[in-house]
Amino acid sequence: MQVIRSNRWWIYQRERFPLLGHAPLVAAFSFSAVAYASLLRGEAVLPHFSTWLVAFLTSLAFFLQLRIADEFKDFDEDSRYRPYRPVPRGLIKLRELGVLGAALALLQLVLALWLFPPLVIVLAATWIYLALMSHEFFLREWLKARPVTYLWTHMLIMPLIDLYATACDWMVAAGTWSHAAVPDGLFWFLIVSFFNGIVIEIGRKIRTPEDEEEGVETYSVLWGRKRAVLVWLGALLITAMSATFAAWQIDFMVPVLFVLLLLLIAAGVAGWHFLCHLIPGAGKRFELIAGVWTLSMYLSLGAGPLLWKV
Repeated sequence: MQVIRSNRWWIYQRERFPLLGHAPLVAAFSFSAVAYASLLRGEAVLPHFSTWLVAFLTSLAFFLQLRIADEFKDFDEDSRYRPYRPVPRGLIKLRELGVLGAALALLQLVLALWLFPPLVIVLAATWIYLALMSHEFFLREWLKARPVTYLWTHMLIMPLIDLYATACDWMVAAGTWSHAAVPDGLFWFLIVSFFNGIVIEIGRKIRTPEDEEEGVETYSVLWGRKRAVLVWLGALLITAMSATFAAWQIDFMVPVLFVLLLLLIAAGVAGWHFLCHLIPGAGKRFELIAGVWTLSMYLSLGAGPLLWKV
C-alpha cells in the first residue's frame, strides 16, 4: 500500500493522462503551429527553441488542465458509475488536482512573461474560456440535453489553444503588441484544430454493445453506431477540406491532399469493418485512427512544409 501511495501521481498520469502518449502529439502540434505561422509570414526558418518550448509546455499544460476540469465536472457521475477511476477510488483528491491546475497556470504565466509579455492577453482569453467550460457555461442540464451543442461549445477551446501556440510565433515576431496582427490564412488552421478536436472526441466514444458502460453517454448510444461512424467520417472529411485550404495558404496543397486521401480511405475501411464485425474492443480503432490522423495532419501542415522549404 505504501508503494502505491508513493507512486500515486505516476499511476494517475498513466490512467488518465499518459504522458508518453500525449507529449509527442502535443510536441508535434505545437511545433507545427509555430511553423505554420512562420510560413504564413513568409519565413521558412526553423522556430527558435524558446518559441517552440513555450508553445509546447503551455499547450501540454492546457490539455492537462482540461483533464483536471473533467475530474471536477464528472466527479459525481464517476463516483456512481466509474468508481474504479483514480479520483473516485481515493488515489488522488480533487483538492490536490486543483492545486496542480493552479501550478500549471502559474507555469503558463511565467513562460508567457519570459517569452513575450503581451502573450498573456491570449493566455487569459484561453483561461477564461477554460473556466467557463469547467462550469459547463452555467448551463449544465441544458447542454447535457443537447449533445451536439455540448460537443461544439467544448471543442472551441481547441482553436484557442492553437491560437496561443501560433501567437508564440507571429506575436513575438511583431516585436510589440501594437504591431501584432493575426496572419492572413491562419483562420483555416484554427478551423482544422476545431474539427480535429471533434474527430478525437467522437472517435473515443464509439463502442461495440459489449463495451458500453452504464452512465457513459457514448455517441454510439446517443446516435446509434452507424450514424456515429458516419458523423465521425463526416468530421474527418470536413477537417480534410479545411486542411486543404490551410495548405493552399502556404503552397503545400498537393502533398497534404495525398496524405489526407490515404488516411480517409483507411478510416472508411475501418468504419465499414467496425459496423460489419462488432468485435469487443473494436471501438478503440477509432481513437487510434483519430490520433494518427491528428498527428499526420499537423505534421503535413507545419513541420513537413517548413522542413521542405528550409
